[in-house]
Amino acid sequence: MSSPPTGLPALAAKIRRCTWCDLSGSRTHAVPGEGPRNARLVLVGEAPGRNEDAEGRPFVGLAGRVLDEALARAGISRTRTFITNTVKCRPPGNRRPRAKELAACRPYLLAQFAAVRPSAIVTLGQSAAKDVLGPSASLATTRGRWTDFGGTPVLATYHPAAILYNRRLFRILVADLRKARQRMEAG
Repeated sequence: MSSPPTGLPALAAKIRRCTWCDLSGSRTHAVPGEGPRNARLVLVGEAPGRNEDAEGRPFVGLAGRVLDEALARAGISRTRTFITNTVKCRPPGNRRPRAKELAACRPYLLAQFAAVRPSAIVTLGQSAAKDVLGPSASLATTRGRWTDFGGTPVLATYHPAAILYNRRLFRILVADLRKARQRMEAG
């Protein structure tokens, strides 16, 4: 396994060709992430779902619609945000990514953070929070609170898919995204 390239276009191309773990054998498309290199906010989800695997883009299914609505209500432009996942290929049956899959994709995620250099990172869901903040991270203790990751503030919140099962979480997701917008605007 070689280190990933540093520029976003080269990194995306490498992710699309990646065979670092078994997920590459079952994917339709790798989902490198999308957004501008100068994005002030990075959103990190868990893994691509069926729709994302089909299109090769993050958050395009039902959870993506929830995310788009939450971003709009929080006053954040999706087109000015870099959106990615902890793993870049869909796990079969939408299962959670395994440790070796997360480890294989981690250099890509770190390279994306280094290339974008955001003012803030928002993790979406428990799995993304654990992968970015460490295995002891829990939404129960980190959600809505700023944490540091290598000098970049990180805010953990609910995954948009959770709202599909519990609509009451939507207002919390929006409030957390507003906190992220305020952090970006402050510097």
